[in-house]
Amino acid sequence: MFTGIVSDIGEVLSLRTLDAGMRIRIATAYDPESIALGASMACAGPCLTVVERGVSGRQGFFDIDASTETLARTTMGMWRVGSRINLERALKLGDELGGHMVTGHIDGVAAIIDRRDEGGMSRFAFEAEPALARYIAEKGSVCLDGTSLTVNAVESSRFSVMIIPHTLQATTWGERRQGDQVNLEVDLFARYLERLRAAG
Repeated sequence: MFTGIVSDIGEVLSLRTLDAGMRIRIATAYDPESIALGASMACAGPCLTVVERGVSGRQGFFDIDASTETLARTTMGMWRVGSRINLERALKLGDELGGHMVTGHIDGVAAIIDRRDEGGMSRFAFEAEPALARYIAEKGSVCLDGTSLTVNAVESSRFSVMIIPHTLQATTWGERRQGDQVNLEVDLFARYLERLRAAG
């Protein structure tokens, strides 16, 4: 479980094809000795399992394996050496819950259809898959590329968020542009409410 509060920006160091997916090495500022093998790591949203970690030169890194299903359903299939990604370590009992409850299970990919910079902040507009749009509500929470954000407005399958200067600097959002795609995880409670409503 995660909170959507990004605590590091990683960089893809290498990608190696596996029989059923890809092994990806990611540079990190986290101390590799503090990362347990088998630990969960949110990498631009998806929850992935650490299968190796260490230091190369002076640079810490960890490896994750992504299945062909994950590569197809997220933006991970578009990652290249040098791609920068938002990172968050798994929530521990007693940690501050600064964002919202995030599982790291990606529901789909949203496209950035507009970016407008306004006084140091940036307003992003997105197009979501229609099947997911019903879970996105004005003033509700959404997780985009591993970042917990508040929805400003919703119109059909389109929605917008405003990103403050700190988030633009502390995450990869400062680099995002119109036409980019991002990983989308809708609010967990919205999904449960929809399930309860459908059940009667």
